[in-house]
Amino acid sequence: MPLDRKSERSVQVLGIDAGGTMTDTFFVDADGEFVVGKAQSTPENEALGLIESSREGLAAWGLSLEDALSSIQTGVYSGTAMLNRVVQRKGLRCGLIVNAGMEDFHRMGRAIQAYLGFAYEDRIHLNTHYYDEPLVPRHLTRGAMERVDMFGTVVIPLREDTARQAARELIEQDVEGIVISLLHSYKNPTHERRVRDIVLEELKASGKQIPVFASVDYYPVRKETHRTNTTILEAFAAEPSRQTLKKISSAFKDNGSKFDMRVMATHGGTISWKAKELARTIVSGPIGGVIGAKYLGEVLGYKNIACSDIGGTSFDVALITQSELTIRNDPDMARLVLSLPLVAMDSVGSGAGSYIRLDPYTKAIKLGPDSAGYRVGVCWAESGIETVTISDCHVILGYLNPDNFLGGQVKLDRQRAWDAMKEQIADPLGLSVEEAAAGVIELLDSELRDYLRSMISGKGYSPSSFTCFSYGGAGPVHTYGYTEGLGFEDVIVPAWAAGFSAFGCAAADFEYRYDKSLDINIPEDAPDDEKAAEAKLLDDAWQELAQRVLEEFELNGYSADQVRLTPGYRMQYRGQLNDLEIESPIKTAGRPDDWDKLVEAFNDTYGRVYAASARSPELGYSVTGAIMRGTVPIPKPKIPKEEEGSPIPPEEAKLGTRKFYRHGKWVDAQLYQMETLKPGNRINGPAIIESDATTFVVPGGFETFLDGHRLFHLKEV
Repeated sequence: MPLDRKSERSVQVLGIDAGGTMTDTFFVDADGEFVVGKAQSTPENEALGLIESSREGLAAWGLSLEDALSSIQTGVYSGTAMLNRVVQRKGLRCGLIVNAGMEDFHRMGRAIQAYLGFAYEDRIHLNTHYYDEPLVPRHLTRGAMERVDMFGTVVIPLREDTARQAARELIEQDVEGIVISLLHSYKNPTHERRVRDIVLEELKASGKQIPVFASVDYYPVRKETHRTNTTILEAFAAEPSRQTLKKISSAFKDNGSKFDMRVMATHGGTISWKAKELARTIVSGPIGGVIGAKYLGEVLGYKNIACSDIGGTSFDVALITQSELTIRNDPDMARLVLSLPLVAMDSVGSGAGSYIRLDPYTKAIKLGPDSAGYRVGVCWAESGIETVTISDCHVILGYLNPDNFLGGQVKLDRQRAWDAMKEQIADPLGLSVEEAAAGVIELLDSELRDYLRSMISGKGYSPSSFTCFSYGGAGPVHTYGYTEGLGFEDVIVPAWAAGFSAFGCAAADFEYRYDKSLDINIPEDAPDDEKAAEAKLLDDAWQELAQRVLEEFELNGYSADQVRLTPGYRMQYRGQLNDLEIESPIKTAGRPDDWDKLVEAFNDTYGRVYAASARSPELGYSVTGAIMRGTVPIPKPKIPKEEEGSPIPPEEAKLGTRKFYRHGKWVDAQLYQMETLKPGNRINGPAIIESDATTFVVPGGFETFLDGHRLFHLKEV
């Protein structure tokens, strides 16, 4: 990441990761070179943290924010603001219209929503389960008389007077959005669209302007609870978030930008902040890291990747197998089941800012799930935090330089952390402060290691088949701890680990994706005419979804000939419960041999994801959904490539030594400046490699090597 040529540098791409603790920015110039900026997040006004992070990063290139923004073509945002809004139930006041007689189903939810996010011991005990307040309260829910059955046949015609009465009552209650979700509307949308039109008529008559959201216009998929929750999110949380994104876009335009902000979506592509289905961006930050790992793997030849991201609030894990992501169609978030295509990720509520507490009865140490977020911990005097965090342990044990947190923007006080740890954890357990802090770190690393192992073994793989990518602001601090003994093929820490999710945003395609539920069932030995008919049903769904994709791109100024359309489908063996998402080997379908190609692609993918011997075609195949993705190419960051030189680090990279506590003793760790190290350098632990944005810990028994792509490879020796 050379820092010269300041006057002629043309910045092209901006990637943003607005996390709960830190806000990262990632700038890419016309030659593919990049630089990372970092600042504390400002939840009360995200734009402030973004501007500060941008200025900090561009300063390394000798550029002002105004100089850089004038040439940027693409800006991509990812963050957690919408998810936080849902978790805190701080959304718009919405009304809901459902089938008459079904007015309680949203409030009841699904049983799983009573224990989502619980630890195992709490899941198995009924008395620990509870339901959150529904996004739409019961008194703002109304019923309209109608019924369409599961095959799409009208059983009870729509009683339009009931729909009109429901609309009037909700309008009178001053709701800020109206959601319509009827049973089986994904099979036959006629009634739901007529209810939508009636609501619009009543709104026009009332003189009020309230957005209306019919589930069939947004998420025409099965499972009414999932579909209803997701459509409600569009009204409840996405619309307020749209205003936040508009404010961020305006803040950059006030400083000279000409681009429109895009947002990382749950399926791994990016969409405009003006997009119709903005709920697809409910969780975007962690997705960026996975997309960045996939892009890096494609460029450098890593096919099986275990992605591990530690920030201030959580540890996020995702697996890339044979260069393919797994997409979940029915994920859960904020204790809600949803109908969104989501890059399959699992999260542990433990990060660098997680609080440490003792169970008052057992004296067991409990980590998180709540976190200090951007306030770091007791070690920051201005934080207002009184409960010790993981970051306090980092400072006590010598992992972090108290004077160089965020490059010195924030000064940490080791004594404050020491005193709090002594009072809250060490003394009650009869331990020294060092023993208590080290025990906490070892407990966290052990939890993360077990979680990572179970993720991989649960898919039938061994860690030896995977390369582990470790990133996030706190990832490199813990890499050795949660990978030790697992036997990964390789463990990689990018030099830009702290801004890796923002890097992933910059590497993501401009992509819209739409899904539609289907019910196509066919035996293995079906006759040709049946194969052709079922292939045509899938093709009809593709054409419908393609039109929606092209309409979204047209709103953003792209014509149909600029968009690359990629059809896909979800298929499973009949009799099995889980389907797989497949990228279609053909662009259109309608002939018997087209069906055979779809089946062959599914069988190949199934054999890679699970095992060839696990295939089960005897009962035939089911297509459960159609998918259409449209992409427009964008400039992407160039992976650094420098010549590898001497294994001995240059003297100017050495920053002296610092005491580091591990395995019951203090040792002298050699300190290095990360940016000054050269490709080819090898460093044996104990060592600490520092940059302004992160700290890479290499304890005794470990060695790291910096390659020409500025990737650190960590090995046990």
